Amino acid sequence: MEFGSIIHFLEDKNVLVIGAAGFLAKIFVEKILRVQPNVKKLYLLLRATDAESASQRLHNEIIQKDLFRLLKENLGAKFNTFVSEKLTLVPGDISQEDFNLKDPILREEICSQTHCIINFAATTNFDERYDVALGINTLGVKHVLNFAKSCIKLKVLVHVSTAYVCGERGGLIIEDSCQLGVSLNGVPGLDIDMEKKAVEDKLYQLQQEGATEDDIKMAMKDFGMKRATIYGWPNTYVFTKAMGEMLIETLKENVSVVIVRPTMVTSTYREPFPGWVEGVRTIDSLIVAYGKGKLTCFLADIKATFDVIPADMVVNAIISTMVAHANKPCDNIIYHVGSSLENPVRYHNLQDYGFRYFKAKPYVNKEGNYVMVRKVTVLDSMASFQRYMFIRYFLPLKGLELANAAFCQYFQRTYLDIRRKIYTVMRLVDLYRPYLFFNGVFDNMNTKKLRIAARESGVEMEEYLFYFDPKMIDWEDYFMNIHIPGIVKYVFK
Repeated sequence: MEFGSIIHFLEDKNVLVIGAAGFLAKIFVEKILRVQPNVKKLYLLLRATDAESASQRLHNEIIQKDLFRLLKENLGAKFNTFVSEKLTLVPGDISQEDFNLKDPILREEICSQTHCIINFAATTNFDERYDVALGINTLGVKHVLNFAKSCIKLKVLVHVSTAYVCGERGGLIIEDSCQLGVSLNGVPGLDIDMEKKAVEDKLYQLQQEGATEDDIKMAMKDFGMKRATIYGWPNTYVFTKAMGEMLIETLKENVSVVIVRPTMVTSTYREPFPGWVEGVRTIDSLIVAYGKGKLTCFLADIKATFDVIPADMVVNAIISTMVAHANKPCDNIIYHVGSSLENPVRYHNLQDYGFRYFKAKPYVNKEGNYVMVRKVTVLDSMASFQRYMFIRYFLPLKGLELANAAFCQYFQRTYLDIRRKIYTVMRLVDLYRPYLFFNGVFDNMNTKKLRIAARESGVEMEEYLFYFDPKMIDWEDYFMNIHIPGIVKYVFK
């Protein structure tokens, strides 16, 4: 694998960033602008109906974020001019053919000038409504591929997926492709066209029945989970992402396509500064609920590995794959970006880090009170969890409900607070149960080869700028001094 200078490659290049308002995409944009100000243009595809709404999204959801603080400090008064020169907004919708681009001149410019496409677009909700997830995570990939084929200068397309397209397999999970037509649990017959028709039929049925928008939303969420379970995936998100990869396998033709599969993405490790994060992401749901005093017990294999990787490392891996595979037609090149094989961290570590952090620095709630935490009780089976919840919470809650009714809603606030905490726990368990007992380890042979190729090609100095080796992470230091403080700063409300 030949590997030239990353900085040199980025100079004078035009890059189409799809899903530009996403967490990883923002970090990617900031990184490119900061390390190579001579990049020619970043086309940012944002889901928007027109240029005005796209501009609002750019400023509200991207540029104004604290993530761009360092770049603003470096450029000073030149920042706004620099951004307007380097960023071109592309209002569109990945779920539509040709992204529903309304400006033919802009479309022609992108198709004639783009060198690289990075597809970050995804809906990551585990229980997203099926029509939405299928449109973005699956059919959106088809639309990206079709658009890529019309880009005459295109060198490479990088598709950002997830390592958990593997389903619930255990053991060593290699960097192989998702095969169309055969699901991971052995159930044959998966057909994406039939899934699309099933969605259309379901929506038509609901509309004919006069279902409300809320009813349709819940029905489509349930439908997605049902279809995912039938074919061996634990939720709608990974199911539709897997089908997106299947479309790449069958439709890519001569396009040079690379698939990057990160594991659970966490806050930045080092750049542009440690601890930047946005929104509640995967395992962070547990940290937020625990720190706020809403999580006193949970279900997990305490000895199991949970595979996490900082966001800046994922972005550095994406940039590296983009450079390594430009103009090199490749077959089934997939990169796992995670930590479970080379530097594993386990649930008992997370339990310990959370307890120590919030014991020393308790969260202050809206009422100005310190939230004191105790070490969370971890139950190692669904049966023991259900037993614990019934005895410890549901029975007392039922008693409180009766007392509340008898005393004219006197205990209403307490009752609602306890009920909310219980259902927070139950919802988290339902969504994350497959991962709390996940016993797979993600092979990263291709990713290791990529790192070795970078070093052997004489870009050692750049390796410090485009680092993605999980072995460099001290997990205790990362969680105690970077990640949990970042969650408290950027996520706690």
